[in-house]
Amino acid sequence: QVQLVESGGGLVQAGGSLRLSCAASGRASSTYTMGWFRQAPGKEREFVAAINWSGRSASYADSVKGRFTISRDNAKNTVYLQMSSLKFDDTAVYYCAGRNSPWVATDKADYDYWGQGTQVTVSS
Repeated sequence: QVQLVESGGGLVQAGGSLRLSCAASGRASSTYTMGWFRQAPGKEREFVAAINWSGRSASYADSVKGRFTISRDNAKNTVYLQMSSLKFDDTAVYYCAGRNSPWVATDKADYDYWGQGTQVTVSS
């Protein structure tokens, strides 16, 4: 079993930056592919970014490419999402997810573990 706890959300003005963290605990979590998803009110949960266990392979949604960066520190069992040039449309609850596989995936159905989420609100 793997537990995921997100932190770092908050209120930020458009154009600003935030860094989200996801602390993982549990067996072999450092070998998992990790992802970030988000869900805005009234919308489906959508893929944001994912990174494989080594950090050498990452994938991003088109809507965040060039603005968001996913990274991980396996020594700390922590995954990060650095968000820059934030827009009003980035407002959502952001969820960390873990996948017991070496391959990056963009479908939420491919992830085995989920955190509780952290709210990001971008004011226009």
